[in-house]
Amino acid sequence: MSAVNRDQFIGKTLDGRYHVRARIARGGMGMVYLADDLRLGRRVAVKAMHAHLVDDDSFLRRFEKEAQAAARLNDQNVVNVFDQGLDGDVPYLVMEYVPGITLRELLKQQKRLTAAQAIEISEAVLSGLSAAHQAGFIHRDVKPENVFLADDGRIKIGDFGLARAANNNTTTGQALLGTIAYLSPELVTRGVGDTRTDVYAFGIMLYEMLTGVQPFRGEQAVQVAYMHAHQDVPKPSLISREASPELDELVRWTTARDPEKRPRDATIVLARMRELLDGGLHAPTRVLPSDGPGSTRKLDLNATAATTVLGATAVTSVAPAAVAAAAVQEPTPAAPAGSKKQTPKKKATKPRDDEGRLQPVAQSPIERAQALQRKRSKRGAIVAAIALIITVAAGAISWYTFQGPGALKTVPQVLGLEPEQASNAVTAAGLIPELADCTNPTVAPGLISDASPAPDTRVPADTTVKLCQSIGPASLPVPTLVGLSSAEAEKLITEAGFTFDGITSEVFDGGVADTVLAAFDADGNPLGAEYREQGPITLVLSAGPVPNVSGLSATEAKNVALSAKLNFDESLNSEASSEDIESGRVIALAGAETLRVGDSVGLIISTGPELFAVPDVTGLRMNEAIKRLEEAGFKPLTGVPQALRNAVHVKDTKPAAGEKVRAGSEVELGFEL
Repeated sequence: MSAVNRDQFIGKTLDGRYHVRARIARGGMGMVYLADDLRLGRRVAVKAMHAHLVDDDSFLRRFEKEAQAAARLNDQNVVNVFDQGLDGDVPYLVMEYVPGITLRELLKQQKRLTAAQAIEISEAVLSGLSAAHQAGFIHRDVKPENVFLADDGRIKIGDFGLARAANNNTTTGQALLGTIAYLSPELVTRGVGDTRTDVYAFGIMLYEMLTGVQPFRGEQAVQVAYMHAHQDVPKPSLISREASPELDELVRWTTARDPEKRPRDATIVLARMRELLDGGLHAPTRVLPSDGPGSTRKLDLNATAATTVLGATAVTSVAPAAVAAAAVQEPTPAAPAGSKKQTPKKKATKPRDDEGRLQPVAQSPIERAQALQRKRSKRGAIVAAIALIITVAAGAISWYTFQGPGALKTVPQVLGLEPEQASNAVTAAGLIPELADCTNPTVAPGLISDASPAPDTRVPADTTVKLCQSIGPASLPVPTLVGLSSAEAEKLITEAGFTFDGITSEVFDGGVADTVLAAFDADGNPLGAEYREQGPITLVLSAGPVPNVSGLSATEAKNVALSAKLNFDESLNSEASSEDIESGRVIALAGAETLRVGDSVGLIISTGPELFAVPDVTGLRMNEAIKRLEEAGFKPLTGVPQALRNAVHVKDTKPAAGEKVRAGSEVELGFEL
């Protein structure tokens, strides 16, 4: 959606109820507007999805999930979602309007917070996250921008645009979502997270509230990600007097690199913080006291200050006045009782120099001239010193303003903006924008994905800031994966710039177990020569040869099948004759032609060799009987010479007619004339 179309959103009445008044914020997935609920007569916030994301099913699902996630939460510290709808093909959410500022804006104003402020905000954030975790959701984007400080003192967490159902292996899919400064090590290294991911982000945010800075900073996002994965978060007390040992412990506990060493969810952290408060940790005071509707508030920058210490300049300016007051108020000795009132005698006034010290009286014109010369010399020295100080100060101010830190400009935050907006922001900061196309797997095409120097960096005026406009993920060559072990393939996938998305199946193909047989893309199609950067890749592995159960008992064969991760289904059992396997023993597994791990199988049980009935040849001439038995697969035996066989008839057989024997068995023929 272009800037013009977004502006045209203002003034619309959505669903005949929500009249849009003004645009108040921009989010990763949509624009936020102030609106009037004409039905209930209240102010609301309307979040409309960016039009260029409407055609992306994954963004639509995430947008809908935000409504579902927040609507299911009923906590005073979570921004409420009232309604959702469509304006044409653009979905929107109707949310609670929270007039005030974000925690990010508070940090910009105060640089760092007092311990009391940090504790109060932390308790509210943890309460909201605890409600989300207990409802089965993780937020996935905990950061100061998503913590809202209302004018009436309420503290709420919002923007559940990245929320999803929580489990022990929640994955981010193709890309790491959220802000890199708050991403947990497991999200950086493996792309998976759970409720402990939110706990880590909270710990980083608590560190930032106490110190005014993030624990890990770098020129590029990948540098910050690397530090999250390989460095421990330092104690905030190393750079902040506001951090007590208890707060140090809380930060280190919630930001442990190993998620197993972190609290399981926000409910546990909230309980620990309340224990600390009960134990005497700085009692919180209100961050934004209520002054009545419509009031304009200023933050109390000395929320915990108890004593003001005057610097040397203040002491110097007060001291002379105090001394003078003491001199004026020096008491006169009282007269003894009954004595006459005496008029005090005037004391001789002695001359003093410029600093109030007594000066000897000159005894001659020469001495008086010398004294006057000394006074003039001192005045000249003072004037010269003052002039020197003024000159040095002017030079210092000039250097600071035109050459030193005062001449530096701050690179503005431009990530996620459209190119025109980013260029305007850079120009307004006194810098020169330079636009270039860059591939990026996580930032939507058409938005700024990177800036060099990085945002918030201090640089000289007129420095060129290179702005990278995302053109989507790069197309990378696909390495050969077939024939590798699963571990080798997973490592190669990651090194080649793709995302390993798991094993789809393991096939009993007779090959070497754990060997890659095939690799597929996100749509389930075989990989070609190239694939998009960080695209998910799934593998099919060999499970080795089909388990051999020939000759085993039924119980033994069942145990072999189960140990090979096959499911046993007795209804698939069948029987078959076998020349080699004795009756009651297993011939083979019964199941699909191509077996995979997890398939159901039964047993083919032997009934022994196949038996055939001996034909009835009684009364036939010997030659005819022999021919019929041979055709039936038997071996006829007779003592009648060949020349006489047409002259005799068969009297009986052994085995008898109708008796079942193996094919190829010998049959003796009795005869009569």
